[in-house]
Amino acid sequence: MDLAAVQACVDDVLRGFLDAKAATAAAQGLPDDIPRALRDFLLAGGKRLRPLLCVIGWRAAGGRRNTTPVVRTAAALELFHAFCLIHDDIVDRSATRRGRPTVHRALASGHPAPDSPDAAWWGTCGAILTGDMALAWSEELLHTANHPYARRAALHKVLQEMRDEVIYGQYLDLLAPLAPATDVDAALRVIRYKTAKYTIERPLHIGAVLAGAGPRLLDTLSSLALPLGEAFQLRDDLLGVFGDPRRTGKPVLDDLREGKRTALLALAAQRATPGQRALLTGLVGSPALDEAGAARIRNVLQATGARTTVEIMIAARHEQALAVLEDTAIPPAVAVTLRRIAARTTERTS
Repeated sequence: MDLAAVQACVDDVLRGFLDAKAATAAAQGLPDDIPRALRDFLLAGGKRLRPLLCVIGWRAAGGRRNTTPVVRTAAALELFHAFCLIHDDIVDRSATRRGRPTVHRALASGHPAPDSPDAAWWGTCGAILTGDMALAWSEELLHTANHPYARRAALHKVLQEMRDEVIYGQYLDLLAPLAPATDVDAALRVIRYKTAKYTIERPLHIGAVLAGAGPRLLDTLSSLALPLGEAFQLRDDLLGVFGDPRRTGKPVLDDLREGKRTALLALAAQRATPGQRALLTGLVGSPALDEAGAARIRNVLQATGARTTVEIMIAARHEQALAVLEDTAIPPAVAVTLRRIAARTTERTS
């Protein structure tokens, strides 16, 4: 499969849809800030992993001919993802996304007094509404895909499961700081719902049900997707602390300042000496954390073996996913593409 061509098709759909929304707003005398903000956000970058997996799931279930419904469905998934990211950036109080200001920060910069508290609140409110519109428009775009009537019930069931799971995953993430700092299982539960199911499993399922997949193929895709999704997020957690901001587009201090409860930090807390534990308690989650403090945290993550253990966890999950591909009836060309995706998601630097 030509993944770059799939991504280009999805981007074309998003660009056309949002340009039409901006033109409609202008014709009605309404501000076109929301469609323009969404267009800028979506077309500024992103891996398009969920749309790609949607098309791969469709191919895995025998989809071949008319690609329009699955491509438009894939684009609707990316619009839904924009809704998740915009709201997530507000919850996390993130300043950047993909090397650019987050939507709430970008909108605040357009306020007449951009450095004022009013501007920050105005930007947050505008971003909430922009995210809400992304959610509504994702549903509208989905309805333009003209899915066969016989497949709509299965499609909407999987879509609703995905929406429920990712929002519960976000809420579990919000609750995570209330759990003990050493609770690796709590961190992995967040990963299961917020990332593994949402990013890998459900996009594959959505594409597969569009091509008429039965329970057996869906179960196979789950066996592949869940360990791969966990590996994806574990890599993301490492990049959030040890990554290169020039590649990730995100400062390496954000997750530490936020006090994000990751498996990486939980493993370090389990193994830390009293002095190391005091350092983690004092620095992780501090809004005033600087690079010198972050370096001290990284030293603890290295010294306790937490970083090495997470690398081992990633490798084990990658191997588990590949083992499924070795013992499955997924078409060979699709299996090759899934191996490429597995490598891309677990070995990435951004």
